[in-house]
Amino acid sequence: QVQPVESGGGLVQAGGSLRLSCADSKRTFATYAMGWFRRAPGKEREFVAALNWSGTATFYADSVKGRFTISKDNADNTVYLQMNNLEPEDTAVYYCAARIRSDGFSEPKFYDYWGQGTQVTVSS
Repeated sequence: QVQPVESGGGLVQAGGSLRLSCADSKRTFATYAMGWFRRAPGKEREFVAALNWSGTATFYADSVKGRFTISKDNADNTVYLQMNNLEPEDTAVYYCAARIRSDGFSEPKFYDYWGQGTQVTVSS
């Protein structure tokens, strides 16, 4: 069974950068489309970014477009989220998720496996 494990979260000042990683010890990510979601305190979980299984198509929420980059290394079974020019509004727990289907990239209900999350805190 796929078990995503996130890492790379932390505390950063506004304008700074972080890179989140999502690994799978079962080494099955190569066949899955992947996504990143986040949940801020008191808010619903929201879509951040996603890509198809090959990594050739990417999708972003408007709020992060131009600042965040999602990528996938199938040889390494790892998905990354490079976050630049971070803002206090980006503060949230970030979750990595894997899905089998190719569509519905922004809908949490279409994802089959979820990680435990990693905290990102951006100070002003």
